[in-house]
Amino acid sequence: MNQQDSHPARPQACLPPFKNPVHLELALTHASTDGPVHNERLEFLGDTVLDLVVAEYLYHTYPERPEGDLTQMKSHLVSRATLAEVARELGLQRLARVGAGLPVQGLSKAVMANLYEAVVGAVYLDQGLGGAKDFIHATLGERFVSETVHANEPVLKQRLQELCQRRYAKPPRYKLVETRGEAHARAFLVRADVGGTLYPSAWGRTKKEAESWAALEALLVLGEEIQ
Repeated sequence: MNQQDSHPARPQACLPPFKNPVHLELALTHASTDGPVHNERLEFLGDTVLDLVVAEYLYHTYPERPEGDLTQMKSHLVSRATLAEVARELGLQRLARVGAGLPVQGLSKAVMANLYEAVVGAVYLDQGLGGAKDFIHATLGERFVSETVHANEPVLKQRLQELCQRRYAKPPRYKLVETRGEAHARAFLVRADVGGTLYPSAWGRTKKEAESWAALEALLVLGEEIQ
């Protein structure tokens, strides 16, 4: 068995104190240990709790958005890549108990995401839905903003496309106005062009992001209500 200690080290400060530490210990025990108990049931529970908390947040934050948009936003927030990143920030790879076939310092995104979901399930059992909600909001943090903005990028361009097709029977084009910064920290200025009419430009960290904000600027000028 490849594990660091018979008992996990004290979690980092962003993990809440557990009333019953056995809950956390179980959450950090991967099925690869081949022991009689492991975290798969907690992972199942945590996945359900996470979906509920994120869905509730999006439901109340975007009251006018249709179900399809909310589903897209949620998929970004609970994606394997996002949850694995959060798990690494929490240091779960150093706390996890895994079998000999899994390297502790090189756990896959799938394993890391599952660890996070199992910890969510453990917090729920230990501290109820309120505690789980606090933990999810604290650990996802800025991603509640950044990921939903990212998820909205294609929506903005799609809305401008539909509006232009409906009003002018032609799609918008996006023109790169300016590029600033070094290769590792570049910014792009883009503006939308509809039939020769140029709309206010917008900056973005990538061309795709700049095009999305340029689409928003055009929609605002064209009088399209944005929810």
